[in-house]
Parts: sequence; structure tokens; C-alpha cells
Amino acid sequence: MKRSMEFELAWQGMKLGEHNFEFQLGKDFFTGEHSSLEDIVDIEAKVELKFVKHETFFELHFDIGGYIITPCDRCGDEFRMELWDEFDLIVKLDDSERDEMMEEDADVVFIPRSETVLDISKWLYEFVVLSIPLQRIHPDDAEGKSTCNQEALRLLGKLAEQPEAPKNDLWEGLKSIKIKKSK
Repeated sequence: MKRSMEFELAWQGMKLGEHNFEFQLGKDFFTGEHSSLEDIVDIEAKVELKFVKHETFFELHFDIGGYIITPCDRCGDEFRMELWDEFDLIVKLDDSERDEMMEEDADVVFIPRSETVLDISKWLYEFVVLSIPLQRIHPDDAEGKSTCNQEALRLLGKLAEQPEAPKNDLWEGLKSIKIKKSK
């Protein structure tokens, strides 16, 4: 994730009320030393941000859309997977003049009033990554059949057929032992 001024909102200059922003994020936004998207071939994310400014806090609503191109977890072929999710965040202004941010809640973030801009790049990164499903499998077609590579599925089925393990005669003698239960 690269830091850029394009992801900084100068909130002090904004009027109270609703403001809308749109961000187009490509693969270059998600590359870097802390990226968790090594297996993603390509990504195009569109984030629509509704920013509502109040006197002492901000409401942020992120709508995530777009797609990723990734290998299928089942057959290994690359396919295009649609992204969709939405996230809400509250940013509260803190009256203390500390440089460090207060402890964050999952949906509430505190920033000092002395800050003049709000860098949303971290949230853009996190919310897009959270919108990517953990299990990435080709979707089924209209008839409910898998669109995975059929040859790969056939080979996987063949590998799943394990030959029956040979029986160990050592335990056969133990089965004939009868234990009487005492009352």
C-alpha cells in the first residue's frame, strides 16, 4: 500500500453535511512490503465513500465494488471474482492535543482536533482486502454445475480414491478376547 495525498481528506475546509468521493484502486495500490495479496493476479476495486461531517465526528460509509483475478482454490485455473461489500466507520474528534491516536474501537476511531487531514488509505486497503472472500472457487453456472476445469476435477477425484489399507493381523487376535463384566 502506497501513501498518497489523493487519499487524504482535508476535513477542516469542508462544510457540515454529506460529501461523496470515489476511488479507483488497482494492483499497484495493494503492492508493498505489508501486502497480503500475493496470490491475486489482478485487482480493480472501486470504492465509493460517503463522508458526512458533523461538529464533533464524521460518518464514513464505504461501498466496495470491482473484481479480482485469482486462481481457483479447487482447480487452480484463474478466474474473475466480483467484489462487493460495505463498511461503516465513525471518526470522533478528540480535544486533547496528543500526537498519538487514542485506542481504536472496531467501528470508532479517535483523532486529535489538531489534525487537518484524514488519511483514509489504511481503511481503503483494509476494507477492500476484507471484501475478498477467503474461499475462491469458480461460481456455478445457471444449471448449478461447477465451472471449474473439468479435467482438473477428474484428476483430483482420481487422487482422492485411496487404495484400502492392508489389514493388520496383529489386532485380529484381540477381537476374540471376551471380557466378563462384574456386577
